[in-house]
Amino acid sequence: MRPEELRSHQWYGESLSSGLRTFSHRARTRQLGYLPQEHLGKPVVAVLNTWSDINPCHVHLRERAQAVKRGVWQAGGFPLEFPVSTLSETFQKPTPMLYRNLLALETEELLRSYPVDGAVLMGGCDKSTPALLMGAASADVPAVFVPAGPMLPGHWRGEVLGSGTDMWKYWDDKRSGLIGDCELSGLESGLARSPGHCMTMGTASTLTAAAEALGVTLPGASSIPAVDSGHERMAAAAGMLAVDLAWRDLRLSRVLTREAYEDAVATVLALGGSTNAVIHLIAMAGRSGVALSLDDFDRIARTVPVLANVRPGGTYLMEDFHFAGGLPGFLSRLTDVLHLARPTVAHATLREQIDGARVEDPEVIRPRERPVAPEGGVAVLRGNLCPDGAVIKHIAAEPHLLRHTGPAVVFDDYRTLQRTIDDPALGITADSVLVLRNAGPKGGPGMPEYGMLPIPEYLLKQGVRDMVRISDARMSGTSYGACVLHVAPESYVGGPLAHVRSGDLVTLDVPARTLRLEVTDEELERRRAEWTPPPAHWERGYGALYQEHVTQADTGCDFAFLARPGTVHEPNAG
Repeated sequence: MRPEELRSHQWYGESLSSGLRTFSHRARTRQLGYLPQEHLGKPVVAVLNTWSDINPCHVHLRERAQAVKRGVWQAGGFPLEFPVSTLSETFQKPTPMLYRNLLALETEELLRSYPVDGAVLMGGCDKSTPALLMGAASADVPAVFVPAGPMLPGHWRGEVLGSGTDMWKYWDDKRSGLIGDCELSGLESGLARSPGHCMTMGTASTLTAAAEALGVTLPGASSIPAVDSGHERMAAAAGMLAVDLAWRDLRLSRVLTREAYEDAVATVLALGGSTNAVIHLIAMAGRSGVALSLDDFDRIARTVPVLANVRPGGTYLMEDFHFAGGLPGFLSRLTDVLHLARPTVAHATLREQIDGARVEDPEVIRPRERPVAPEGGVAVLRGNLCPDGAVIKHIAAEPHLLRHTGPAVVFDDYRTLQRTIDDPALGITADSVLVLRNAGPKGGPGMPEYGMLPIPEYLLKQGVRDMVRISDARMSGTSYGACVLHVAPESYVGGPLAHVRSGDLVTLDVPARTLRLEVTDEELERRRAEWTPPPAHWERGYGALYQEHVTQADTGCDFAFLARPGTVHEPNAG
C-alpha cells in the first residue's frame, strides 16, 4: 500500500472536501506533542491494552505496551495506546463473562471510529482473549494478538502448585480437616508468585493457545512465561509485525477462516483444554461469519487424542509446556488433522509457521502412540435434559463416574447451595447427582463459574473427591471433576433443567454422549406447563441490555445484534 491508501489518511491527508478537518486533526496531534514527520504517512497502530491495577493477570502489560510501541516505532509505524476494559477473573462480579461482550463491542467501535490502520491486542486473562478477537474480527482490521503469558509455577512445602487447580484441591482438604489455617496461609503466598494468568491448562492458557492456533499471534507466543525476557521481545516483535500487516492490509477476515477455527478446535481438544473454549470459539467464529457448532467439537474430538500432559488433566504446568516445545512443537504432532495451507499473520502458511518445530520433552507433549487420553478432552452430551447440548471435561473426572445413574438433589440458586450443601438432612450421598439451576447466561446472571459444585463436607471427610454435578453454569478451566456444564437451553428460560425435582433419577453416559432425566415425556411436559418464569434481574442499564440480547451457551453467549451478519459503514472522517 502507498501512504495515501492507508485508512488513517482519511483523517490526516489533504483533500479539498476535508481541509478543515485535516487541519484540525493535525493541530490536535501536535497538541499531543508529536511532530508531523513522526506520524504523517505512517501506519497508525492502535495498541489495545487491558492492563489495570486490579488485574493480576495483566499487571505487567503496562510495561509490555512500551515494548509493543518500541517495535512499532522501529518498523516505521505510529503507535497509539488505548486503555480498554479490564476483565479481571478474580475480582469482577458476578462474573467477567457478563462483560465479555462489552469489551468486544468497545474493541470493535474503537478500531472503527479512530484513525487506525492496524492493531495490537493485549490480553490473556480468560474473557479478554475472545473479547478482543471478537471485536477486531467484526472491525476486520489487520491485527496481531499479544498473550499476557502464564505466571511462574507456585511452590509450597516442596510441592509445585498450579494456580486454580491446587486452590480447589487444598480448599477441599481444608474443609475435610486435612489442613488448617496455618497451611492455608502458606498456600496463599505460594499459589500465585508473579504477574500472568493461571499456569495450568485453564481457560486463559487454552484461549491464548487457540489464538496462536488460529494464526493471530507470533509462533510460540502463547506459552512464554509472563516475566520471561522472551515475553518482552515477543511484544516488540508483535509491534513490528503490526506495521507490516497494516502496509499489506492483511485483514483478519483473510486469517480467521473456517479452516482456522477447525484447527483451533482440534488444538483445544488435543490440549485437554477448558470447556469455556467451546462457548468462546463459537462466538469468535460467529463474528468471522463461520457457523461453528457443538457438533463440530464432538466430531473433531473423535479425531484427536489428548497430548498435553498439563494440569488439571495431566501432571505438568505451562512453563514445562513452553520449554517442551510450546504450541509449535505441539502442533507438529497434529499435522495430519490441521489445514496447513491456510495463512497466519506471521507466515504465508501454517505449514511454514511450524516448519522445524520440535518437541523437547515427550513426557509433557506426548507422542501420538502414547497419549494422555485417546480422544479429545471435552465431550458434547445430548438428551432430554440438554436438547441443545451440554459439555463435560471427562479427562478431569474420576473414570467410574462417566457412566452413572443417581438421584438428583436440586438447588435453585448458588447462594442456597452454599448455605445448605453441608446439611446432612439433604441426604446427599456419593451416588447423588447435584443439580444447580438458574446459573446460565440469563439466569446467573452472566453464566458464572459455579459449575464445580462443592461436595458436602461430611463426604469429603469420608474421602469422596468427585461426584456427578450438573448445571447451566460454566466452571473455571482450572477446575476438575465429573461436572456437566452449559446445559442448554438454560433453566431460567424454561429449559428442562428447570423441571428436575430432587429424587428424580439422572443418567450420565459419557461414552454414549448422553444426559437423561429418567421421567416420561408426558411428565416432563406436565412440569413444563406448570413452570412460571422467574423475574428479570435488571430493569435498566447494561444488565438489562445483556439480559435482553444474550444468546444461549450453544451459540456462544454473544449479543444477537452483534452476532448477526450485516455491513457496518466506515465513518466519515472529513
